[in-house]
Amino acid sequence: QVQIVESGGGLVYTGGSLTLSCVVSGRGILRTGDMAWYRQAAGDLRRLVARISNAGEIDNADSVEGRFAISRDNARISVNLTLNSLKPEDTAVYYCNPVLQIYPATSYSQYWGQGTQVTVSS
Repeated sequence: QVQIVESGGGLVYTGGSLTLSCVVSGRGILRTGDMAWYRQAAGDLRRLVARISNAGEIDNADSVEGRFAISRDNARISVNLTLNSLKPEDTAVYYCNPVLQIYPATSYSQYWGQGTQVTVSS
């Protein structure tokens, strides 16, 4: 069974910073693919924030370009998201989204963390 543990959310004021962390663990993890962070604001769809490949290639949503930074540690199977220059519109539940191959599967599947709340107050 795979465990995906997120941490680091909280309440900050406009212009503040946070770092979200996601650690993946469990038996049978054969390979790790892309790792990403999504967010879902109240009444909205879940949307991609940032994605990082095994090779370190990064895709950021236009709304966070230059403010958020994603990084990963392949040895620990973890992914971080540093949120800078936060705005009230960044308020959402942030979800970790690793792509994993879990024994005995022969292909990758997406997995989701439980989410961590980020609230930006003006």
